[in-house]
Amino acid sequence: MSPYAADVYPIKPIRLLVGFTPGGAADFSARVTSRKMSESLGTNIVVENRPGAGGNISAQIVATAAADGYTLYWGSVGPLTVSPALGVKLGYDPLTDFAPIGLAVRACNVLAARPAFAGNTVADVIALAKSKPGQLNYATQGLGSTGHLAGELLRSMTGIELVPVAYKGGSEGITALLAGEIDLAFVSVTGVRAIGPGRLKPLGVTCARRDPGLSAVPTFAESGVKDYDATFWYGLLAPGGTRAVIIDKLNGAMVAALADPAIAQQLEVQGLLSSATTPAQFRDTIRDDYAKWKKVLARR
Repeated sequence: MSPYAADVYPIKPIRLLVGFTPGGAADFSARVTSRKMSESLGTNIVVENRPGAGGNISAQIVATAAADGYTLYWGSVGPLTVSPALGVKLGYDPLTDFAPIGLAVRACNVLAARPAFAGNTVADVIALAKSKPGQLNYATQGLGSTGHLAGELLRSMTGIELVPVAYKGGSEGITALLAGEIDLAFVSVTGVRAIGPGRLKPLGVTCARRDPGLSAVPTFAESGVKDYDATFWYGLLAPGGTRAVIIDKLNGAMVAALADPAIAQQLEVQGLLSSATTPAQFRDTIRDDYAKWKKVLARR
């Protein structure tokens, strides 16, 4: 590609791959952000859902695509940090086969307890778990899911033993929690909001900062688990080798889109926090999260 071609980029529609089915947080955040980006870039960004293998299939497609800025990836924690941390055989290297454009949005989960649970705080959970080793359980969506990761991080930082119970989806876990069939679950912010007060006990937010939609719920760090942070995110990436001028142009469009109050509000309603970063900052996040989850999961 000539320098001139890079300067006039883009001259045709851009393909944005999302590794999950339509309707979820990944798909929603990708569509809201890319729609606004299209306005400043002067071309359509076409979202293409290519689910499979927890997002790894779409990641591989982008990793091996032409580095011309016309095939992008809406990446997430799983394919870029958790799968390699678990030793999953991948057709790409998250640290070398992508050119990070910028982290876009962050998301928190909430540790919630069944209505009749004896404790009312994260500290209570830790104390109960220590007094009854291996007797408390929590719902997950399986190995490597956000709920499982949040629980494993808590275990590794406190030494407690919580028993993960896998459900086919988050809604099934919530149903079991509300029915009192399970003690705890890591529930999405929107899930807690939808259920409303009184039907479950929200004990702590997994992010380093409180969620604006649940401002009364403390973080784990505020509850005594210093430096606990199970923040999950989505971000924009291009194939490795994509020219810096293209990366910078895409980052500028993404940052502007996420700074729009209307866009930020749409995301916040869905429990997503507008959190645009530079390409370098996003690269550091991927590297740091990979190291964190590898350390946490290696202890299992």
